[in-house]
Amino acid sequence: MKDAISDLSPLAAVYLERREDMRRFFLARLNGRGDVEDLVQELYLKVQAVTEEPIENPQAYLYRLASNLMLDRLRQARRAGARDTEWRRTNHATVGVLDVADTPDAESAVIARQRLEKLSKALEALSPLTQRVFRLHKFEGLTHAETAERLGISRSAVEKHVSLALSHLVTRVGR
Repeated sequence: MKDAISDLSPLAAVYLERREDMRRFFLARLNGRGDVEDLVQELYLKVQAVTEEPIENPQAYLYRLASNLMLDRLRQARRAGARDTEWRRTNHATVGVLDVADTPDAESAVIARQRLEKLSKALEALSPLTQRVFRLHKFEGLTHAETAERLGISRSAVEKHVSLALSHLVTRVGR
């Protein structure tokens, strides 16, 4: 092993001696996130690509390379996250607290629209309070307790209204 290390550049030799330290360096700074082994391997590739010789302080240079590599990864992840968030914002819809992922095909959209019309008509047959309770709970995503608080009624009353509305809709619209 000693002969193999002596054939390497001083920076590569320092890398091999400090590989575990580099792993711990990445682990400590990334708090367990990210793929530490990939960073360690990518650092080795960067070390091999360095042509500046001689380097005055190979150990400090190695840590600087590691820091820059890690910062590049974090920036890349931040940019990807921003790009994904923007894409999700423009291509997704939310209904209540649910994220609707994809746009359905035209046939599915027509069927869903017709089903929603049937559901809306069936809801109109219920009392205004039952309609309001059902809409708050099912469409706006409020819990029973939140719905009760908003409407100034008991939680058990909310449960009864939701149950009444669901059984009515199953009878009128089906599953």
